Amino acid sequence: MSNSIKEKISNVIRQWDGPLTKELLREPAKYGLGQVPEKLKPDSTTTLVCGFCSTGCGLNVHLKDGEAVNLTPDTQYPVNLGMACPKGWEALAPLNAKDRAKSPMIRTKNGKLVEVDWDSAMKRMVAEFKNVQSKYDDEAVAFLSTGQIVSEEMAFLGALTKFGMNMIHGDGNTRQCMATAVVSYKQSLGFDAPPYTYKDFEESDVIILVGSNLCIAHPIMWERVAMNKHNPEIVVIDPRKTETAVAGTQHYPIAPKSDLAFFYGLANQLIEQGFIQQDYIDKYTNGFEGFVEHVKEYTPEKVEEASGIKADQLQKLVDTIAAGKRVSLWWTMGVNQSHEGVRVAQALINIALMTGNFGRPGTGANSITGQCNAMGSRLFSNTTNLLGGHDFANEVHRTKVADITGVPVDSIPEKMGWAYDQIIDGIASGKIKALWVIATNSAHSWINQQSFRDIIKKLDFLVVQDMYHSTETAELADMILPAAAWGEKTGTFINSERRYGMVKKVKRAPGQALSDFNIFKLVANYWGCSEMFKKWTHPEAVFQMLKACTKDQPCDISGIKDYQMIDSCGGIQWPLLEGEELQDHERRLFADGKFHHPDGKAKFLYEEPRKALEVPCQEYPSWLLTGRGTSSQWHTQTRTKNSSVLTKLYPKDIYVEINAVEARQLKIEPSEWVWVKSRRGKLKARACPSYHVQEGQVFISMHYPECNYLTFPSFDPYSRQPSYKACAVKVSKMEYWE
Repeated sequence: MSNSIKEKISNVIRQWDGPLTKELLREPAKYGLGQVPEKLKPDSTTTLVCGFCSTGCGLNVHLKDGEAVNLTPDTQYPVNLGMACPKGWEALAPLNAKDRAKSPMIRTKNGKLVEVDWDSAMKRMVAEFKNVQSKYDDEAVAFLSTGQIVSEEMAFLGALTKFGMNMIHGDGNTRQCMATAVVSYKQSLGFDAPPYTYKDFEESDVIILVGSNLCIAHPIMWERVAMNKHNPEIVVIDPRKTETAVAGTQHYPIAPKSDLAFFYGLANQLIEQGFIQQDYIDKYTNGFEGFVEHVKEYTPEKVEEASGIKADQLQKLVDTIAAGKRVSLWWTMGVNQSHEGVRVAQALINIALMTGNFGRPGTGANSITGQCNAMGSRLFSNTTNLLGGHDFANEVHRTKVADITGVPVDSIPEKMGWAYDQIIDGIASGKIKALWVIATNSAHSWINQQSFRDIIKKLDFLVVQDMYHSTETAELADMILPAAAWGEKTGTFINSERRYGMVKKVKRAPGQALSDFNIFKLVANYWGCSEMFKKWTHPEAVFQMLKACTKDQPCDISGIKDYQMIDSCGGIQWPLLEGEELQDHERRLFADGKFHHPDGKAKFLYEEPRKALEVPCQEYPSWLLTGRGTSSQWHTQTRTKNSSVLTKLYPKDIYVEINAVEARQLKIEPSEWVWVKSRRGKLKARACPSYHVQEGQVFISMHYPECNYLTFPSFDPYSRQPSYKACAVKVSKMEYWE
């Protein structure tokens, strides 16, 4: 970074940082400005958590001349115990990519993106956004955030936009993966509180995996299953015979979108046969009597009609659960990404509650998170709740957050704003005219992709803030802001088991790229609201405020002293209350049977299954299933495609798994190009005949950009999460002239 650029940035921060300036100039890397922190010796090793998935593995990063040059898994970190998946081993490679965004860029009238300095970029962005708000109203500007940046940056963004810039509407891409789990836990347990620890994988004697391809999506968690010494039954409930289903001991290939009927039928049989814990139900739950009446109609015959699972197969699962002393139920996107995902997740919670499988080692209804910091987003992004799990509509909560963060209480809105799909609809209807997209690639990942691309063109101004200038979304942008990546900045992630872990700056960000934290500082200054955020000086200062926000909440971390404590303890799970001694690396919730509703009890929640809005028909006879492809791919591949090692581990071309019998009927040969069509679009893919998918079903990996040109935009009514997992398609042979 040139001295002139550094001076400009320093001058901006100096205007409202006061005493921080000398520290900034002495340790610029601490604030994202180009040097490795002095406290990391030039040739040494430090530990930080991986920046890919929610597992949150500890990695030893090895430095030479102050720069990260290699890494190894941390053998002492309680999450991965010396193991790493292919992505973890290659975590440094994407930082050196040729398509890194190194300078702010603005699209000119001739349509080209040209490099500009930060001063020009900030003036233009602020002018465009303020002009939109002046011409329309404050709600005409919105943001879409991520589960990929550190918690302190998420909090700063959510506070800056909603408190300082008067943006009502903002959401994160965690809406695409975890919103269902959030709502399910809140409604059933009273707070978004995944109860488990990874040790539970080792303690269960029955492990039930629902819509979760653990071997591929979370391979280190599967390694924890492999460490189980209890010879567990590993039950996989999934329409497709996934790698995990092959490795398990029982597989129930239910029909797509039959989950709710299947689990109500399972619950009915457990109740009828007396395999429940009535004492636990009476003492710790509400609503069981109504649930009993509700599931009575879900007989084995009705379950078979809906799901294809025969009565004797259902009975085998009933017997397996009944024989288990420690039964754990785990789910991920196969449940969450559904038109009725909240009620499906709650059907699993209901089964765990009524069998007394809660709060003990090896038990629980356990949602597995997707992104590295989706849990941080759930607590601190100011999208689905006010900072620290508080309620925007609660005056006491708003006052508490205002007092801690130093923002005026009247600047905190009394409502959350729109969810992701509502923001997209707002753009389509002309209510939203400017959009700020941070560390997410909506033009690949959002459902019904062609519609999204048509809608996004209606914006007056689109800003994309990312580590790459080449993402599908950045290619549509009017402005690109270059952001530092994982390993180029400091902060905390929260993993799937609620563990805070450290991210550290071990490498220089390229060119003029800044940490997202410092970009938000610049925006605040140019917007004119920097005085509101005078306490938000650096990431650890924000962490201390977030810690204070959690006090007396279920996620209370007032007992965590500072970053150093997190680092030295190998990460720390929430909650940890002030004065509490940290005695164990792994701590589960609800051991005392006390839940987070006012009466301290959990709720049984249920309703009739909803019909999927699109099902196979004569014209489109197959269900399209989507999911993770390989453990070496990640989301929209913006990072994994920049590792020469990882790209050798997965197919270059998009492929479609089709049942081998149907492939023969259609005279489709392995690896030949075929068409896959839906009502919304079509793609060509390599055919992969297989018995892993049933007749009438096909599977496509979500990592390829073409996939979401097919998907149907339906949403869960409670979580507003998209239903990526099922729509109607037709596979046809490609003629030689096509």
